[in-house]
Amino acid sequence: MHIRLINPNTTQAMTGRIGAAAMRIAAPGTRISATQPESGPVSIEGHFDEALAAVGVLDEIRRGDGEGVDAYVIACFGDSGLLAARELTAVPVIGIAEAAFHLATLISTHFSVVTTLGRTVVIAEHLLRAYGFEHHCRKVRAAEIPVLDLEEDGECAFERIAAECRRARDEDGVGAIVLGCGGMADLVGRLQTGVGIPVIDGVAAAVKLAEALGGLGLGTSKHGDLAFPRAKPYAGRFAYFGS
Repeated sequence: MHIRLINPNTTQAMTGRIGAAAMRIAAPGTRISATQPESGPVSIEGHFDEALAAVGVLDEIRRGDGEGVDAYVIACFGDSGLLAARELTAVPVIGIAEAAFHLATLISTHFSVVTTLGRTVVIAEHLLRAYGFEHHCRKVRAAEIPVLDLEEDGECAFERIAAECRRARDEDGVGAIVLGCGGMADLVGRLQTGVGIPVIDGVAAAVKLAEALGGLGLGTSKHGDLAFPRAKPYAGRFAYFGS
């Protein structure tokens, strides 16, 4: 099985870290490849970044389908362009936020999310409502670190994330913590050891769900709203999406 991880931002170092984290937990026989758009924001930290990144995600879906990819993971906690991506392909497409929320509810009655910046808290809250997990999540917390600090000042970023995870454990009455950024994928082991309760990384969760769907022979339904986009012309820079 070939799973393509799409990092919706354009920071190559983060793409590499996400891919390496996925490879460590992939089953024997699963091939992991990690990629990123050619154009877009270097980090995704708000609605504007999400909108720009979504087109790059769709470009990567088109490219992957031409290469015979069996499933995709959108490795940004905003699940950038997720539903549009599902329209574009018949194979599974899994967002790391949705995957992490699902797994958290299987091991704990309540969970909290620890993310990067405070301005992204509302994005996670919107997703919790949209996916139906709002009543499972006690709190979305921000460590107040820019996404690129995970690359450039890793140890300091780790300490701030760990401190917020401990506060979630002690103050929120939760049994598990969801990490709210794909760039945190390689921190989960250290955090779980230090915090003492399950810590869920959405990249790993999404890879395992993709493997499960592949094993069951399940792909994205093409009946209803996730049917392939209707054939029509697209103007200007998006003409290549047209028929």
